[in-house]
Amino acid sequence: MSENTNNTYKDFLGHPRALWMLFSSEFWERFSFYGMRAILAPYVAMAFFAHMGDQAEAQASLTYGGYSAMIYMTGIMGGYVADKILGYQRSIMLGGAMMATGLFMLLNPNMDIFLLGLAVMVVGNGMFKPNISTMVGKLYTPEDPRRDSGFTIFYMGINAGALIAPLVCGLWIGQVYGFKWGFFAAGIGMIFGLMMFQMLKGWLGNVGKAPAERNGTKSFVQVIIGAAILIAPTYLLLSKSDVLGIIMSLFMLILASYFIYSGIKSGNKEQLHRYIAMLILFVANMFFWALFEQAGSSLNFFARDYVQMPVLPLIGELNFTAFQSANPIFILLLAPLFAMMWPKLDKMKINPSIPRKFSFGLAGVGLGFFILVMGINHFIGENGRVPWEILTLCYMIHTMGELCLSPIGLSMVTKLALPHETGLAMGGWFVSIATGNYLAGRIASIASGGSGHGDAAGSIEGYYAVFHQLFVGGLIIGAFFFLVAPLVNKLMHGVK
Repeated sequence: MSENTNNTYKDFLGHPRALWMLFSSEFWERFSFYGMRAILAPYVAMAFFAHMGDQAEAQASLTYGGYSAMIYMTGIMGGYVADKILGYQRSIMLGGAMMATGLFMLLNPNMDIFLLGLAVMVVGNGMFKPNISTMVGKLYTPEDPRRDSGFTIFYMGINAGALIAPLVCGLWIGQVYGFKWGFFAAGIGMIFGLMMFQMLKGWLGNVGKAPAERNGTKSFVQVIIGAAILIAPTYLLLSKSDVLGIIMSLFMLILASYFIYSGIKSGNKEQLHRYIAMLILFVANMFFWALFEQAGSSLNFFARDYVQMPVLPLIGELNFTAFQSANPIFILLLAPLFAMMWPKLDKMKINPSIPRKFSFGLAGVGLGFFILVMGINHFIGENGRVPWEILTLCYMIHTMGELCLSPIGLSMVTKLALPHETGLAMGGWFVSIATGNYLAGRIASIASGGSGHGDAAGSIEGYYAVFHQLFVGGLIIGAFFFLVAPLVNKLMHGVK
């Protein structure tokens, strides 16, 4: 049930006013995340692995994959902390403060301090990211038809920050003053997000507040101590990719076991079925992000080495990091159309089910790689580079796939989970993203380090081989989930 129960929750532009406050806070948090993401892999390759020659990008991709996996994996911890200890509002403030601290630590040229900064960010993000998404769901009743549109609007806030961040942190500050100062700009963005949340949190009313018995200093101190303890193993796992993979597999198994147990314990057969459906869609989400999250690693290196960048008047040739803004540009252009499309299709009784939307997303990310395969086959210029329009078109198709899956998935989790487990379930959603991101790092390491079939590290042939496999794999997985969609939809028992 929504916590929107009194007249202080005024609507603005057809949605609860608090949605726009959360939109603004998430804008700045995503600015900080995508600003550092745009430059992370290239900076790590240059600053810490340059001595490894043609394997520098492969090693940087593993570091990037480990970080991007763990930053989502801790969401399960953050959801538990918000549900059981701090409440959502205080969890968000503490997590954001840790993220800002970690970003400023990235300015240190020592690799150990750099990895420690990433570890602090990982733990902080776990308390911020899933909980602000969960609070969006708490602004609406499960039956409110505005719910999916509200999440899509919120998703636009994410991508507005993601659009500006690479241009500021990479294209401007990073290129002119050095990438490490791009990390500094990202940290300032995180501070802006915290200020926005603190100044306007009155709009939330009781949404996200902890019960009175858990609103004291003791619980806050306990969480800080727990977070500090968690930073140590996080730091160690950032440099041990194989161990991290084993731990993530176990984590997914434990997560699945818990929700099956919770469904059985509830005594409600329909709830058990809904949790099974949710876990199946978690798997689809994992495969999607394994392909999609090539953006910050292999596609970033591919843009640097094999894409002819556009030349703009008064600006000159753009830096390759500008492509990190392609996805959010298309989100902002296309998200309003998708937000309007779903309700209209629903009125026409042809709105695809949630599982079918997931299958479209998987097929879309596969088709994006088909564009790159065609570009490498037919459009390479004399300078050995493909036109920038090819990679741009790939990002556009990937974005269309994302809009069929990601905002719908956020809404799906808040509908399928029991009310007292929505934070934990949202954390589980981000664990599935984490697993996909880990796999993405392994894939990117192969693409930038050689395909394993005699192709040189980072060669155009190596990228072609991997992109072709991702194209075929995306279509096969998408087709599979398209076929099983009716069964999954039946397990959801009317949730749309």
